Amino acid sequence: MSRNWYYRLLFSYFPIFFFTMTILIFIAFVFINDVSREETRKADRISSSYLESTLDRTIRDIELSVTETVQNTQAYKLYFNNTVQTSSDTVYSIAQNLRELSSSSSWIQSIYIYDKRNDRVLTVSGSRESDSFSDKMWIDRIVNGPIGSGWQPVREIEVDFQQPVRVLTVNKGMPLPFGFEGTLVINIKMSSIEQSVDSMVNGQLSFLTITDREGKIVYNAHSDYEGAVNGKELNHLPLDRLGWTLSSGIKAGNLFGWVSVVSYVWIIIGILTVLCAVIYIVYITRRNYKPIQIIMNRIEAHQIRVLENSGTRTDEMKMIDGVLENLINHMMDYDKKSRENALLQRSRLFNALLLGEHMDQVSEQLKEFSPFDEVHDSSRFAVVVGEINKYEKGFQERYTRGEQNTLKFALMNVLQELSRNTGVQCWAEWISADRIAILFLSKENRDSNSSDMSGQIRIVVEECQSWVEQNLRISLSFGIGPIAEGIESIRDSYAAAETVMQRKLLMNGDVGQAECGEHQHPLLDTYTYLQMIADFVKRFRMSSVQWRDQLEEIFTAFERNKLPDDEIRSLIQAMLQMLSREVAMMSEKLQEELSEENINKWLKLMEEAETLEDIKGLLFDNLTDLFRTYVAVTETKSYKAMVNEMKAYIEEQFANPDLSLKHLSDRFQITGKHASYLFKTEFNMKFVDFVTELRMKEAEQLLLKTDHSLQDIALKVGYANGITLGRVFKRVMGITPGDYRRLKREHLDLEE
Repeated sequence: MSRNWYYRLLFSYFPIFFFTMTILIFIAFVFINDVSREETRKADRISSSYLESTLDRTIRDIELSVTETVQNTQAYKLYFNNTVQTSSDTVYSIAQNLRELSSSSSWIQSIYIYDKRNDRVLTVSGSRESDSFSDKMWIDRIVNGPIGSGWQPVREIEVDFQQPVRVLTVNKGMPLPFGFEGTLVINIKMSSIEQSVDSMVNGQLSFLTITDREGKIVYNAHSDYEGAVNGKELNHLPLDRLGWTLSSGIKAGNLFGWVSVVSYVWIIIGILTVLCAVIYIVYITRRNYKPIQIIMNRIEAHQIRVLENSGTRTDEMKMIDGVLENLINHMMDYDKKSRENALLQRSRLFNALLLGEHMDQVSEQLKEFSPFDEVHDSSRFAVVVGEINKYEKGFQERYTRGEQNTLKFALMNVLQELSRNTGVQCWAEWISADRIAILFLSKENRDSNSSDMSGQIRIVVEECQSWVEQNLRISLSFGIGPIAEGIESIRDSYAAAETVMQRKLLMNGDVGQAECGEHQHPLLDTYTYLQMIADFVKRFRMSSVQWRDQLEEIFTAFERNKLPDDEIRSLIQAMLQMLSREVAMMSEKLQEELSEENINKWLKLMEEAETLEDIKGLLFDNLTDLFRTYVAVTETKSYKAMVNEMKAYIEEQFANPDLSLKHLSDRFQITGKHASYLFKTEFNMKFVDFVTELRMKEAEQLLLKTDHSLQDIALKVGYANGITLGRVFKRVMGITPGDYRRLKREHLDLEE
């Protein structure tokens, strides 16, 4: 009885074990057998396809080579085009050419031409009567009736009273390509084809049978009668050019022989695996059945007590399942609440340190909840604030909520890893959706230089910023606070780091460092900036180019006084609104450009700018275009004359390769952007498109009326080389210059 549960456990899963192992071994055997057969079929098909393509390519090359040579040789044209008697020189040239063609390939048995007009045959030996020619039967077929196109079935011809030779024949009407005055006959040796097939077929393992359109065997490669019957045909490939079918396969003696060896190996491995598994099951069951037996004895004792008290017997498995499920649920709930409580207390402690709140007993809490090894009241800290650039459009739109949380967690781990081998420890927490605060603790003693700690922190931050941008495709900005001596000073370092992040536009890069003692910026002197903006608008309205200097001075004041980003953008918005009130009424064009919708677009672009220089560049570009419009409105007559003069100059100088916006700006004493703007405004066409249109019109005329090369035409129309002209011509006309010239001239020839 003591081993009752041992046998119950052992025999409870033995049947399913044997059944499963049997099925797996059988499936493995069948799978390997099928895979082996399929791989054999694929290998045979690859070999047969290579043979088929080789035969097809060789026959095609011979046919094309012979017909191309005959078509391009002048002697054949003279022979068939002369109405009088053909000269002996022409016949000799043809015979010599036929000899060269016959010797060009070992596959060619003979090449000759039958002259229907004179009933003569031109061979490598010269001209003779058709009645005395050895291939007279084929000539009779040519004379008596039409022969189908393409290569003809295998036939036999006699050569110099020797044994008949099997050949493949193709006829071509002379003169090529579709003449009716004669026939070019090309004969290919079947022996050469058979040798090529034999060299590419392994006679010990496989066979190949070639049949014609009627199903007759043309050739058997390495396949005697017995092998062909007992072998296994695997693939059938058509050779359309000759009308053949290639049937390939494996001979019976070698058909999948190696598969059996592999199968036996798998059977032996399966048996050994089963034996090992049986031994292991017996051993594990013998070792582990006692705890189960003890538990079940207790359950039986409990059931006996229940039976004595209530008279009903409970389900032992249901009772075990209920107890285990309750235990697991209690443990999981306890672990989850413990982790949540620890994370919540840790986050509260971190925020309290940044804000300087609840500082009593903070040292003990740091030791319990923070990741720092050793913390003292006199330890040195520094706070760094990081922010995800373009959070809404670049981060939220690109990633799902789950991916965002994963990337944020990865960022915290990156900071931990980068600071691991340095002289500082870090503790990072997300303080908002797009901002993370990092509290650094110096591992070194208090006597070490604070600049060393600042340098180490900057290295960690810059490496993190670079790694995250390269690997996670996230752009970050960091503000580094000054060194805080003691726990009480952490809030000052955090306030300084926050101040740096409020001036991201003034950062030199994506990492900014606060100066010692730096706090929140003083109140904005609004009156001073409004006076500067009013001066700028006045100069702009008076068409004075000094508005640029005034705008430059405004931005210099922004940078000198270290204005926060929000205040800079607010002042720029006020400046654009003031400018709109002063100059928009001059014309409808100005009203459109300075409309509320357009100004909001400018402000949106500036909102996405990352530096003050980017904002200044955007503002200068937009205001420059606006200033051109404003000046053009005030000087309409001179503007019209300049644009017309520019157009006339371009039409005259379009072939000049140096013609460009810079060239026009130097010629008319205006900027390149202004020249482009004036041109597009007047003619609703870009300068580049206008020049390209003129050059393409001239190129069309030169291609049609001259025989100049593409390089010469390119130089005549203002391009440095023919490649550039060809690329531009195809983009504009949709066709290459060479095809354009050919098609146009063919069209003109047809009309004539």
